[in-house]
Amino acid sequence: MNDPHVDSLHYSIRHSEGIDYAADAEDPVKLGLVAGLARPGGNATGVNNFAAELGAKHLGVLRELLPTAARIGLMVNPTNPNVEGVTKDVTAAALATGVQIDVVRASDSREIEVAFATLVRNRADALVVGADSFLTSRRLQLATLATRHAIPAVYNSREFAEAGGLMSYGTSLTEVYRQLGVYAGQRA
Repeated sequence: MNDPHVDSLHYSIRHSEGIDYAADAEDPVKLGLVAGLARPGGNATGVNNFAAELGAKHLGVLRELLPTAARIGLMVNPTNPNVEGVTKDVTAAALATGVQIDVVRASDSREIEVAFATLVRNRADALVVGADSFLTSRRLQLATLATRHAIPAVYNSREFAEAGGLMSYGTSLTEVYRQLGVYAGQRA
């Protein structure tokens, strides 16, 4: 899988008896962590915040804000297991609306700087930041760079807006983690 978090969950769920697991994973069915969302099976339960599935909606929100935007950037973390699906969904939505998508990739702070330089050079009208835990951890850097370069951006969680980002559409990570605590408490 090439994602240490997902790999460790796979191993733990399959090789531990009598230990319950509560986790937050993007598309746990696709990742093979659980049999289904309604009935995960085994000793696993969790929360799916469906952030990866909202890329096309993020593009739509930007189009409502900036109806004349012709070129929109999509920032993704190339190490995220959902990167192909997110990129495909946003690109398809952009094609349907006549918008050009510039995909930029960043998996460290320096690459975020390079990605913004590319967006500025290509004259992106706006930016969609893909759902990713690394990108969320760099929300202050992302919001600051978007403001500095006057690139309106939409993010997948309210924590970005709280850090100074223009707008978000998605799940409250605080609520996701609160719910994980509730599940863990119920299974204890």
